[in-house]
Amino acid sequence: MRPRFLALSASFFLPVVLAAQSKESVPFEIYGGYSYFSNTFNGVPGSRRPLDGWDAAVAFPAWHSLRFKIDVSGYSGESLGAQQKVLFIMGGGQYERSLWRERLFTEALFGDGGLNRDWGANGSPGSTASFSTLLGGGVDTPLSRHIGIRVEGDFQSTNFALIKSESDPVPYEIPKQPDYFGRFSAGLVWLPRVDRVAARNSKELKERPESELAFEGLNSFGHYHIFAYSWWSYLHLAGVEYDRHSWGNFIGAELDYVAEFLPVAILQQPSKTGVFGYPLSITHVANAGLDVSPAGLRMLWRSGKAWKPYYLLKGGLIAFANKALASDASYLNFSLQQSVGIQFRLSDRWDLRAGVSDFHFSDGFMVPSNPGIDEMAYTGALCYHLGRRRIGF
Repeated sequence: MRPRFLALSASFFLPVVLAAQSKESVPFEIYGGYSYFSNTFNGVPGSRRPLDGWDAAVAFPAWHSLRFKIDVSGYSGESLGAQQKVLFIMGGGQYERSLWRERLFTEALFGDGGLNRDWGANGSPGSTASFSTLLGGGVDTPLSRHIGIRVEGDFQSTNFALIKSESDPVPYEIPKQPDYFGRFSAGLVWLPRVDRVAARNSKELKERPESELAFEGLNSFGHYHIFAYSWWSYLHLAGVEYDRHSWGNFIGAELDYVAEFLPVAILQQPSKTGVFGYPLSITHVANAGLDVSPAGLRMLWRSGKAWKPYYLLKGGLIAFANKALASDASYLNFSLQQSVGIQFRLSDRWDLRAGVSDFHFSDGFMVPSNPGIDEMAYTGALCYHLGRRRIGF
């Protein structure tokens, strides 16, 4: 897999630019600073060297001290005659509490990493993408009303592997090749005022936010290479999505928490495949599964109007009864969805939603074969509004 991060980076960090232009205090946390990575990816015992780099993050407005967070970091260095250049894009949750003047936080993130091809000893080739997880936390010490110093330490895991050659990219690992790393970061953070955050949390406890259920379906009609190798399979999904107005408004859109359960997931895949999913047969078989996406964000413009544009981002897990996409791949995969569309009002309670989506899933090299796929899809849903509607929120 060869991730292309530029478009994603632009969309993730648009809030940073716009927040800096705001005249009022914004409830976002925006961070940038130096970052230290404990080892290189070929740093076997006796050749361990740290990598220097940078870290930038934006944490969305808090709901009961919990924030959705996007973190991007990059590192570079040299080890065993090979350059190391890596970029991580990760997302997840940040939970924070105030202690006197300081603000303590913990975080759990997951995402993808991209590494240069010739990172092995003496420039030998390796995989260029890996799933990555991060657990850690830190402390923010305010310097002024909005600016503070952040110091954090994290534990990060990856599973980059060496490959035989570019023409035969079957991965393998050498003894004691590092998969676990420490990460230390320090820099400046833009903090919302504590009194405004407390007032907003108190208001959330008194009001019941608007929420809705979307009974949805998704069908793929094509493929393209963004994060994945494979493009010979087709995905059909059906289930329910829950949307809850949780994080106020931003650039004219309300920010909603999203969770999704898709008990119907049918993957039409080649009946016989190679190690990375290329077909060895012209026939297809149906592979049944289900998808659970507990972490999501919806941006909804023109809330309460007759038609409402939206952007959706959802992340989770998708599992199948048989190995997905390739005979040497995994039953369990990580999923990431992005979609845009318009929601139309049918009545006071019901809306109709229509849009297009990119549905990506891959196993993150939990096993040596990781074909992955990026499905271009059309989506539709009937949306039912729960409780008393608040027009023009």
